Amino acid sequence: MRYLAHTAASRKALLDSIGISSVDELFVDVPAQARLTKLLDLPLHQNEWEVERAFQSLAANTRQAGAGPFFIGAGAYRHHIPAAVDHLIQRGEFLTSYTPYQPEISQGTLQYLFEFQTQVALLAGMEVANASMYDGATATVEAVMMANRVTGRRKALLSNNVHPHYQGVIQTYARFCGFSEEKWEETPLLDDQVSCVVVQYPNFYGEIEDFRNLAANCQSKGILLIVVVTEIIALGLLMSPGEMGADIVVAEGQSLGCGLNFGGPTVGLFATREKYMRQMPGRVVGQTVDCDGKRGWVLTLSAREQHIRREKATSNICTNSGLCALAFTIHLTLLGEVGLQRLAKLNHQKAMVLATELSKISGVKLLNKTFFNEFTIQLPIPAETAVNELAQQGILGGVPVSRLLPNHRPNDLLIAVTETVTEIDLQRLILTLDTMCKGL
Repeated sequence: MRYLAHTAASRKALLDSIGISSVDELFVDVPAQARLTKLLDLPLHQNEWEVERAFQSLAANTRQAGAGPFFIGAGAYRHHIPAAVDHLIQRGEFLTSYTPYQPEISQGTLQYLFEFQTQVALLAGMEVANASMYDGATATVEAVMMANRVTGRRKALLSNNVHPHYQGVIQTYARFCGFSEEKWEETPLLDDQVSCVVVQYPNFYGEIEDFRNLAANCQSKGILLIVVVTEIIALGLLMSPGEMGADIVVAEGQSLGCGLNFGGPTVGLFATREKYMRQMPGRVVGQTVDCDGKRGWVLTLSAREQHIRREKATSNICTNSGLCALAFTIHLTLLGEVGLQRLAKLNHQKAMVLATELSKISGVKLLNKTFFNEFTIQLPIPAETAVNELAQQGILGGVPVSRLLPNHRPNDLLIAVTETVTEIDLQRLILTLDTMCKGL
């Protein structure tokens, strides 16, 4: 705080006014183990070029996703993004528009958001979609809170097979927003306290489950079924969640138009039944005609805290991921329905080839009965060890499940295969793992 003009007296006055005696008391809600008690082991000061050189040295230790075989997924996937996507999102009618409150100057933004909503609703098999959320995890917790509003109940049941990070976000919101959450493994206990059941499709381990019976059971008890999708390309091949009876579908849209980008930004997708539309978070763009009868677009629903009174708002979400939603829309438009189906088939075919070959390696066991482009194998050695050895040979070989679930079996490895993986990449992973297992 040395650069702020507060004197000791003015600082004391500020602290007195909020009833605390020291600045440290502002951070009491941060767990003690997460707070620093001393300075980090860093130089006290460096000049600009020394800082640049230090960070360049650190960056040189990072292997880029496109530098070799890449089999990492677990919620974020490396897909090819056509160069046209980056070119088109920079067109003036999109790039210069800020927020679409004034339709007379924002038709470019409003039109692509309308197209985005249409694409998301079709993919999800639902009737309405909003103009995007921050990401898949926050979209999921918004779905849970929407189910609480719709049902008047405040208990969410989370499948153990939902991505651990998504579960963590829901648990955080539950703590501060006054609802409870419980996990279930085999069969959820559906009672009159439950507002929603949350499942993932395909699940965190890559398994594809049929939720039609679960949807029917939920509906018979007035409970909403929320289906989470972390790999949106899968819906190019699989039955849509809407066809299975989902009430709300949320997804991570990163696979279309958005690169990995060291973790973000990404785009959350949100779709539901029309009867629940007024409880949907975010905003909706609709189609209309102007005074001359020409087709146009306009915001038709904005139930965010930014637009209406806090106590009446459906959500505290105060923006949509506009640029990422635009990239998603352009990428999917370039693919078209047939192109998306071909892309999905290509992903699945390559994953099938790899899973089959890895299963032939002594000591390696495929744990999935079904999968799309991601599956889990059990190795004869700890997955963390295998991944580190693969990385030494230039292969980013997947994600140890225990990295995200510390109490999970240490030998389980999650492997993702997209269209960007070549035949040579597959052979390098197969041969290297085979050699590693034979050397035990």
